[in-house]
Amino acid sequence: MKLISEEFAAALASGVTTTCLCWTLTRADGFVLRATEHDRALTVDGQTYAPDGAIEGVQFALSRSLAPGQAEARGALAHAAITEEDLEAGLWDGAGLEVIRVDWEAPEHVIAVWSGRMTRVHRVGAAFEAELVSLKAELERPVGRVYARRCDAVLGDARCGVDVEAFPGVACDHRFETCRDVLGNAANFRGFPHLPGTDVLVAWPPASGNTGGRR
Repeated sequence: MKLISEEFAAALASGVTTTCLCWTLTRADGFVLRATEHDRALTVDGQTYAPDGAIEGVQFALSRSLAPGQAEARGALAHAAITEEDLEAGLWDGAGLEVIRVDWEAPEHVIAVWSGRMTRVHRVGAAFEAELVSLKAELERPVGRVYARRCDAVLGDARCGVDVEAFPGVACDHRFETCRDVLGNAANFRGFPHLPGTDVLVAWPPASGNTGGRR
C-alpha cells in the first residue's frame, strides 16, 4: 500500500496535471543519479533531481500478487549521467531504481511509484534501453543450497579443489565414492552422501519387536 497525504490524494483525484516522475538510480559502485522528467530541477526531501535527466517516463506494470512487476526505460546518452563507456563496462547492470511522483508546485506532495532494479541495459544507437524488474523479482532468486546426495561442485573449481591436471582423462560423476576413492577429495565433497532416500520415507514398520524407532 502506497502512503500518500489526504491533500495529495484529493489533488490527484481531481485530475491535477502538475505532477512529474523523479528517478533515483544507484549503481553497485555507489554512484547515485537523481533525475526528473520536469523541465527544471526539483528538491524533494532534501535531494535534488536534475531536469532532463536522460530517462523517459514509462508505464509500469504493477501486480497485487507476488509476480514481479516489469517495465522498460529508455533515454539519451548523457556525458554527465549515463555514458556509452559506463554502459559498455556494465556499470549500470543491476542498478537499484526508485521512482516517485511529485507535485512540482508543492514538492512535499510525493507518492512512491516503483522500486526495483535495471536489467539488460544496452545501447541502441545514440540512446540506451533497459528492462526494469520490481523488488518482487528477488523472491524468485535461489537462496541457499539444494540438499542432495551427489556433489554440486564442478570438477576443478574453487569449491572442489581438485587439481584436474593430476587426474588426466578422469570424469567426475559427483558420487561420494568417486570423490573419496578415485580423487582422494572426500574432505571437499559438496554433497550429502548420508542423506536418507525416499526408501526410508515409504518403509513399513517392522512386523514384530520394538526397535526404539530404528529401522
